[in-house]
Amino acid sequence: MGQTIAIISALHEEQAGLLALMPGQRPERLGGREFWRGQLQGHEVIAVLSGIGKVAAATTTAVLMERFQPRQVIFTGVAGGIASGVAVGDIVVGNSYLQHDMDASPLFPRHELPGYGRSRLPADPRLLALMQQAAEEAIAWLPRQLGPATRTAFSLHSPRVHSGKIITGDRFVATAAESRALRSELGAALAVDMESAAVAQVCHDYGVPFCAVRTISDRADDQAHVDFPAFLQQVARHYSGRMLETALNLL
Repeated sequence: MGQTIAIISALHEEQAGLLALMPGQRPERLGGREFWRGQLQGHEVIAVLSGIGKVAAATTTAVLMERFQPRQVIFTGVAGGIASGVAVGDIVVGNSYLQHDMDASPLFPRHELPGYGRSRLPADPRLLALMQQAAEEAIAWLPRQLGPATRTAFSLHSPRVHSGKIITGDRFVATAAESRALRSELGAALAVDMESAAVAQVCHDYGVPFCAVRTISDRADDQAHVDFPAFLQQVARHYSGRMLETALNLL
């Protein structure tokens, strides 16, 4: 295992804040992805866009492992909040990851990963603690960097940090009915995305520490298709860049 820290994002807007902090970064193209190599806070960093969805995330992570042998993997980006106390602008640091659309029944229990004997994969404890600290520092700093109109539009006056389960599936949850169904079935879940659990599975296979940190861009309800792109453009890049800069300074 090398000394490189890998940082994965799903969308350009999520990655923009990070690349702005890595002057002189240089790309290497593999498997249809651009892997950006550079320095941040004295660490060798590889930044890559996975694209959207579990297959895209898993293939990107596998290429990352084989070519760069990172010592840690961090996934940053946005997600929909599904727990009742999780609001737009909050940060969820994932302590475990589950694929909500995994169903190999009746051969295996619903949600269980075939061959793993479990449905949830945990975050690395040390990396989890570090990312929680970085998220707390970032969330205290962020509101001062955004204009009053943006803070008002997204109600970013007192955002909070949560730690808990992130669930992943190959669909964008954008109705209140589906969000309620996921809460009913997986009540402990805080946020829903389309990549984290897939990356966690690959990292588990390679024995590499992993943690995902997601900023809540929408409530995974009927307004999600409106809130999500606006949040990406106006807020997301500030969150990811600040959190990662703080986290790598703590390593």
